[in-house]
Amino acid sequence: MALTLDARALLQPAQAGAAALEPARQAVEQAAQALQRGALVGLPTETVYGLAADADQPQAVGRIFDDKGRPKDHPLIVHLAGATAEQWQAGVAHYARELPDFAQQLMQAFWPGPLTLILPRKPEVGTASAGGQDSIGLRCPAHPVAQALLQACQAIGIHGLAAPSANRFGRVSPTSADHVRDEFDALLSDDELLILDGGPCPVGIESTIVDCSRGRPVLLRPGMIGIEALEAALGQPVALRDQAAPKASGTLESHYAPTARVRLMPQAEMQAALDLLGSEARHIAIYTRQPVSSASRHLLLRYMPTRADACAQELFAVLRELDQPDTRLIWVETPPADAAWDGVRDRLQRAAA
Repeated sequence: MALTLDARALLQPAQAGAAALEPARQAVEQAAQALQRGALVGLPTETVYGLAADADQPQAVGRIFDDKGRPKDHPLIVHLAGATAEQWQAGVAHYARELPDFAQQLMQAFWPGPLTLILPRKPEVGTASAGGQDSIGLRCPAHPVAQALLQACQAIGIHGLAAPSANRFGRVSPTSADHVRDEFDALLSDDELLILDGGPCPVGIESTIVDCSRGRPVLLRPGMIGIEALEAALGQPVALRDQAAPKASGTLESHYAPTARVRLMPQAEMQAALDLLGSEARHIAIYTRQPVSSASRHLLLRYMPTRADACAQELFAVLRELDQPDTRLIWVETPPADAAWDGVRDRLQRAAA
């Protein structure tokens, strides 16, 4: 079984008190030492939990691919320490061979935070983490536990942590320590995986990804930092993904999928289908913003928040909850078309692909 250490006191250190803070700090130090010797760590971030390894240890990074069942050419995001700009600049300088001015503008505007930038990679570093590409994805997370671990790692010579979502490849991302245990307890022992419990992830979906490796900003994956915010920070347009874009995490057509089949539909279509099935509706779970009714007593129903950020925060946890052994279909009301819902819509479309 994977070993779980409680680091939640670091979320609110002023309220936690010394008695709670010291074990949390020791948990972080234990995790940093585990990473140094090549083990994996379940890492809480503000987006989702990551399965982390020292990004410059090819064998450890290779274990991430093997344990997730992830293709070796599908690149990972490298997470950097960044309590100050000086810290993240050191990490960027280690991995990136050049830093365009517009990429630096995005860092200043959104780091630490849920934004990943694809940059040209120095050929001698991070090859395994980059999936063999000549570019690399870098992010500076805002989560206090993630930052505590990254700074502890930096102090012992680890420049960054490769950390894709801590789930089997293509499945629903984890947003709690329990989700990580569910994914890997049967697979990994406590000397292979240590999980830092940093509480539920406050953002809940993966970071926005912007390609900065080809001379202009290109949005590769939407997240809770939307294209309007990116363009406002840059003072210039951000292009949409094209065929020449480098590979990036979470951009395959099918991704984030539960075992049950996900179907997106308008509420009216959902209600019409329930009316047609009547009391015979079975093995169906429903996630909807607008009320629905059914003559069946065998439906699993959850209501979706009306705000995009609230929906994002709970999305993956709800999909896991609805994905019961007897659930065959998960019907989800199509999200609104406005830009605030782009990240949620992207995850649901990939889950339903």
